[in-house]
Amino acid sequence: MDHITFLVAVVVVTALAFDFTNGFHDTANAMATSIATGALKPRTAVLVSGVLNIVGAFLSTEVARTISGGIVDDTLVSPGMIFAGLVGAILWNLLTWLVGLPSSSSHALFGGLIGAVWVGAGSHGVHFDKVVEKVLIPAVASPVVAGVAALIATYLAYRLTARGRKDSVTKGFRIGQIASASLVSLAHGTNDAQKTMGIITLTLISAGALGHDAGPPVWVIASAGLAIGLGTYLGGWRIIRTMGKGLTEIQSPQGFAAETASTTVILTSAHLGFALSTTQVASGSILGAGLGRRLAEVRWGVAGRMVAAWLITLPAAALVGGVSASVVKHGGNLGTVVVALVGAAVATGIVLVSRRNPVHASNVNDAHEVTLRTEPPARVGTAA
Repeated sequence: MDHITFLVAVVVVTALAFDFTNGFHDTANAMATSIATGALKPRTAVLVSGVLNIVGAFLSTEVARTISGGIVDDTLVSPGMIFAGLVGAILWNLLTWLVGLPSSSSHALFGGLIGAVWVGAGSHGVHFDKVVEKVLIPAVASPVVAGVAALIATYLAYRLTARGRKDSVTKGFRIGQIASASLVSLAHGTNDAQKTMGIITLTLISAGALGHDAGPPVWVIASAGLAIGLGTYLGGWRIIRTMGKGLTEIQSPQGFAAETASTTVILTSAHLGFALSTTQVASGSILGAGLGRRLAEVRWGVAGRMVAAWLITLPAAALVGGVSASVVKHGGNLGTVVVALVGAAVATGIVLVSRRNPVHASNVNDAHEVTLRTEPPARVGTAA
């Protein structure tokens, strides 16, 4: 425990804060389609998802090992660099949540860490070959694979049930969605909670509390699972609205197909140690499900904005992480305090702006656009 300095403790807490934002940012990955089709009530959906995220965190640690000893050189990393990278990831998560864009929390984390290590230790501190192999290639391939799988599954679902009574088919697939959405939540916990485990493990290795190539201790696994589970239960309603109503109008056979495809891709990748984006997988599946139903409307404008967010997530988070790392590197403890205060101020501002146009369990299915009100609403009884 002598290795657990104040800075290390701050980094661990910040990592769990990121894990919490990851939870509410990515709730939509598992539950958006089930909420949109009425298979699960909104509050029930996020409760089930939160519990299964915690369970999933204990199923594997392969992704955690990829992060703690794969994409960066753990012998050159300091807790200050990790802290700076986490700040970049958290701010990007909050910003994209504010505008309802299902961007990748995973790539925000990777970008923040890569930018911070690059500035703090030099370019040789980043294993770019591993970044390409474990991050960039899965980022391109996973949504395509999930989308094609969901398209085929949707087409088959409608063909096989074409002569069935519509109400019976809908009821049957809604029941199936409860199982498929639960499996996505389990897979999400298995994949995404591990990323925070990897970050905390990397911090402990850099501080000398763990040996090189060590896996995450049990307390790290438990705390990461709990943090992402609590964040999931809070519910990222703004992004749930975009994914459930924004990409395409989802019916229960499509929702079942999309969730099943997402689960298969995420669990397979977690077993192989690929730190992919569950957001991109789920989005690809929903798009595939939309294309698989005849005459279904796919809103390509929304899809285009999502892809644009995917493309800039890693470099944007890397930029913030790099700037933060520079301040920490040259400012020492004072620089760390400055980065923490600025990050907290920006995060607070984003949360306050979000309250101008709240999205919650009661109105999540009302519309597919998330708008930000620039002026406070007029008081009741006053002239418009």
